[in-house]
Amino acid sequence: MARYDHRESEPKWREAWAEAGAFTAEVNPDLPKYYVLEMFPYPSGRIHMGHVRNYTMGDVVARYKKSRGFNVLHPMGWDAFGLPAENAAAERKTHPGKWTYENIETMKGQLKLLGLSLDWSREFATCDPEYYAQQQRMFIDMLEAGLVYRKASVVNWDPVDMTVLANEQVENGRGWRSGALVERRELTQWFFKISDMADELLSAIDTLEDWPDKVRLMQRNWIGKSRGLQFSFETIGAPEGFETLDVYTTRPDTLLGAGFAAISPDHPLSRQLEKDNPELKAFNDECRRSGTSEEALEKAEKRGFDTGLKVKHPLDPNWELPVWVANFILMDYGTGAIFGCPAHDQRDLDFSRKYGLPVKDVFVPADSPDSRVENEAYVPLKTEKVQYINGWPENGLMTGEQGVNAAIDAAEAAGFGTGVEKFRLRDWGVSRQRYWGCPIPVLHCDNCGVVPESRDNLPVRLPEDVSFDKPGNPLDRHPTWRDAPCPKCGGAARRETDTMDTFVDSSWYFARFTAPRAETPTDMDAADYWMNVDQYIGGVEHAILHLLYSRFFARAMQKTGHLPAKASEPFNALFTQGMVCHQTFSIPGPDAEGKKEWYTPEEVEVSEGGATLKATGEKVFVGPSIKMSKSKRNVVDPEDIIDRYGADTARWFILSDSPPERDVEWTAAGAEAASRFLNRLWRLWDENSAALAAPEAGDSPAAAALRRQTHKTIEGVTQDIEGFTFNKAIARVHELVNAAGKLDLSQPGAAFALRECLEVISRITAPMIPHLAEELHAAMGGTGLVTGAAWPEADPALLVEDSVTLPVQVNGKRRAEVTVPKTATKEEIEALALAEPNVAKFIDGTPKKVIVVPGRIVNVVA
Repeated sequence: MARYDHRESEPKWREAWAEAGAFTAEVNPDLPKYYVLEMFPYPSGRIHMGHVRNYTMGDVVARYKKSRGFNVLHPMGWDAFGLPAENAAAERKTHPGKWTYENIETMKGQLKLLGLSLDWSREFATCDPEYYAQQQRMFIDMLEAGLVYRKASVVNWDPVDMTVLANEQVENGRGWRSGALVERRELTQWFFKISDMADELLSAIDTLEDWPDKVRLMQRNWIGKSRGLQFSFETIGAPEGFETLDVYTTRPDTLLGAGFAAISPDHPLSRQLEKDNPELKAFNDECRRSGTSEEALEKAEKRGFDTGLKVKHPLDPNWELPVWVANFILMDYGTGAIFGCPAHDQRDLDFSRKYGLPVKDVFVPADSPDSRVENEAYVPLKTEKVQYINGWPENGLMTGEQGVNAAIDAAEAAGFGTGVEKFRLRDWGVSRQRYWGCPIPVLHCDNCGVVPESRDNLPVRLPEDVSFDKPGNPLDRHPTWRDAPCPKCGGAARRETDTMDTFVDSSWYFARFTAPRAETPTDMDAADYWMNVDQYIGGVEHAILHLLYSRFFARAMQKTGHLPAKASEPFNALFTQGMVCHQTFSIPGPDAEGKKEWYTPEEVEVSEGGATLKATGEKVFVGPSIKMSKSKRNVVDPEDIIDRYGADTARWFILSDSPPERDVEWTAAGAEAASRFLNRLWRLWDENSAALAAPEAGDSPAAAALRRQTHKTIEGVTQDIEGFTFNKAIARVHELVNAAGKLDLSQPGAAFALRECLEVISRITAPMIPHLAEELHAAMGGTGLVTGAAWPEADPALLVEDSVTLPVQVNGKRRAEVTVPKTATKEEIEALALAEPNVAKFIDGTPKKVIVVPGRIVNVVA
């Protein structure tokens, strides 16, 4: 008996696929196309099990669709720009390009070990000048189309990394990489006009039927359409030029519950007042050092500064509200000013209780008219009916929506406000003050102003001779690169030293893959053939910004002539896979804070008595299973798994352990079990190969039963792959192999049924365990590669259930089961049950009674 040798088999078949060009995609109008794409990786150094899961899922789909006759495009590239490479270069005294490309080579080699059906001829990295040249070309096209502009704005500034951070990169008020306290600064930035498309992006979500509901909801919430009232307070005591204070509110029905007015620390009025008020300046500066995301502001302590100013209430000129500067108000949402209604907003209530401001109920629960707000704001859904007691323009029982609409109508009729629709979505600031990114292709000329670079001069390449020995952007300190002639007048000019947000790089790569060597951003014929992406796969952490920016970019590329009209929504179907988790191992440190020391699974010995360090025998705390991360050191290196068990084992386990949308826990026991199963599958052929060489057909019940199960498995696995329930597909294969392993080959037709079963298994498992499938296919004399073989078709006649499997109990205990024709008589069923070896040994002679319940069970009383 020969054990399956993955170390010999897997490299052999990867070489065979490469020699055959099995996965090279070319436009073929005679074939239906299918475009499978996984979110491409950042080249951090080594792949992890999350990569294995993501790319194995995509590979299953790609291989399956190829076997169904589709012309499959399944490319791979690298999301290669970004601050981590720049930081690594500074730490290692090297160039970020060298660090990045070395990582790419390492990770590419690891990915190839998995046997993925990728068209490597289309590979690119976003830091390739050939790629970012086309990105620069599109930037200029979008600038000319009015989709790009420049303005001053308040940003998150990391004083250590000395760059702008997106809100999502600020964690607890600190930069996600440096840990430094983030500051709010006003900088002149480049923006994409994504807000112009807000309504279109929102309404089109309804067409994304093959996206997860939770992702569509997240997109809707991020865009955030609302209808409200825009009006102005008349100010009292404000500096010249600030005679009114503009406010936008989505709850004008609560105007009679107003307790104060408040403005952002970055509001022009606040900036004006701080010039003559050192205390306000100190308060604002402290606010500017805090996080600027809505989530961060919601969690932060509510703090304010009383400006001493007042505003007149629009419904009563004798009613004056104090004006505060509040740390929880964002300048870039609405107008940067609000009126607070504490009874119906928890944030406003916390603020009012802290500073002794009035709290006035506007409405109360319909079933509890005497209740009043104390320490918890009453915030019902707008669709819920409430009893208005201080409503405007009227009181009574109505929904919040009815109240809002009535208030807007009344304000417009009175002439002090206008009903408007607004979006939470803000324009996309793409400027980043760092070196390792796509240069923004414009120059600043004293005579001509801001001038785009000539397209003939693209790409604007990053200079190689830069130094990271000082903080800040090396491009600012590189005069031979920075200083360049104006493309318009030829005079002296300075290049833009900001580079683009890396989200830009990943917002159009899907389109570039359709023609990665084109001398324009896309080749329209290729894009027309390959687009859209039929199946996109990636982590739910990219459910908002990456997907939203990609949807915007697809529309922008349409407007600038780089994508066909059908590609406005670039991803037809989206699947978001769960994370790969592993136990954590730690020992509390000796310092006062008790910080933990983390240990890798390889450093720990786990037994029934607990876990200990292999090196010292010290007891280790076994923590919960969480997402694999380098910081917690609970990462399992896929290369170690592949070397020990083989790539197919890693693939089989990662697909089988749980539904693909849920988290999966990686365990050594699970990997070993997967390896044992694959070896068992191989032995099923190897131990019976002589009998299976030239089998004859027959019709024994056992053979017929296996054939039926084989064809039912074809149908089931087909449905499971189509439905992304890969774990169910694997469970069906397990059941089929179990049934095949019990087959008595002496029965007529049994060898024929087993060979058919194994031939089917080699094809239906080829998307999941391609190396072993090829080995089985070749061992059985199959022609060509199983990779190129057609998907098996289930015989409809064999899907009809004409037999039934009945459990057999002896004295109330299950001892065996028998499969019988549905037409079998009680006498025939009784005879088959008593003939079962595991039944006979528990019967002393003739049984006292045999009770056959047709279609259900056989009970034997011994």
